[in-house]
Amino acid sequence: MFRIYTQQDANNTLPEVRRKFNEILSQKKYVVELHEDLQRTIEFNSELEEFIEKKQELNAAVSELYKSIEALESMGIVIKSVEEGLVDFPCKRFDEEVWLCWKFGENEIKFWHAKEEGFLGRKPLPPRGFSAEADDFSDLR
Repeated sequence: MFRIYTQQDANNTLPEVRRKFNEILSQKKYVVELHEDLQRTIEFNSELEEFIEKKQELNAAVSELYKSIEALESMGIVIKSVEEGLVDFPCKRFDEEVWLCWKFGENEIKFWHAKEEGFLGRKPLPPRGFSAEADDFSDLR
């Protein structure tokens, strides 16, 4: 689903984004644990049956992780990095398409960046967002 978010829309969505992102982080941790367990199985030359069972368990966990990522991104947002906790919301800055930028742990959406920029290009949002009625153009300097 494609959607253009305002700062207010994105902030209203954050509780659900946080919940889903927490789920993704937990699932990723579980996948890593299963992968390490599978590696130990290989190192200790375990039986094929044990290896296959662990491999299938890992495959199922990876599938669940990707389903959770898909569920979050179906809200019209993009996960830029699970490891760094970066999520972007499509937005319009006047006529320009930009990203509202959120990092896991932040309480609200306070930053944006151009489409071709990443996290390092984050800029603070103007106090009233990007509305056409706002007369604060200080972010254009």
